[in-house]
Amino acid sequence: MAHGICYLVGAGENTGLDFTLSENDYVIAVDGGLTVLEKAHITPNLVVGDFDTLGYCPTHPNVIRLNPIKDDTDTLAALKEGILEGFNLFHFYCGTGGRIEHTIANIQLLAFLSQNGRQGFLHDGNSVLTTITNGKLTIPRKKAGLISVFSYTDECQGVNLQGLKYELTDAVLHSTFPLGISNEFKDTESSVSVRKGTLLVVLPKDVVGGLLYMPSHGSTIPPHLA
Repeated sequence: MAHGICYLVGAGENTGLDFTLSENDYVIAVDGGLTVLEKAHITPNLVVGDFDTLGYCPTHPNVIRLNPIKDDTDTLAALKEGILEGFNLFHFYCGTGGRIEHTIANIQLLAFLSQNGRQGFLHDGNSVLTTITNGKLTIPRKKAGLISVFSYTDECQGVNLQGLKYELTDAVLHSTFPLGISNEFKDTESSVSVRKGTLLVVLPKDVVGGLLYMPSHGSTIPPHLA
């Protein structure tokens, strides 16, 4: 297992690369994401794509060129490479905006990760999206701001929202009814948990560094250390 964060940078809307790399981190440029990284003076460890967006195959020393006729999106192919490198924690940048279907596909990757014992965060301006599957997400004290929780699977059982303005206890959420939208922090530590199912959680970006995720198998994955 790699003890660090794998960053995947795509070619969607660039709302800022606000991360600081450590020696254990790994950066993958996803097709046109290479241009974004070059402008930020960040050298990726790996470049993956069919390069229909970039327009050429780069001369980077570590390139995986994909056949444009494929089942996996470029981002999924890049994510699989990060998993092969041993990472459990992934942060996606420039993965929203532009074509809406690309954003939806990247949200699906968050669910893929949490349903397989890993964790992903999709950054979008001042917000970040993540999913939790059969587990609990603890959020540090925050005076104000909004958090939204959606059932990503058809049904989520045993949903608990604690320390928020609108609390739930052992509730059932459905993917066709947005009951958990626009909840509010109230200057205390809070948590979101689900006994069975996958929840999509939309959070303010400034809480990400203090989040603590505990999947059902009992291990703890803070977002800064996989």
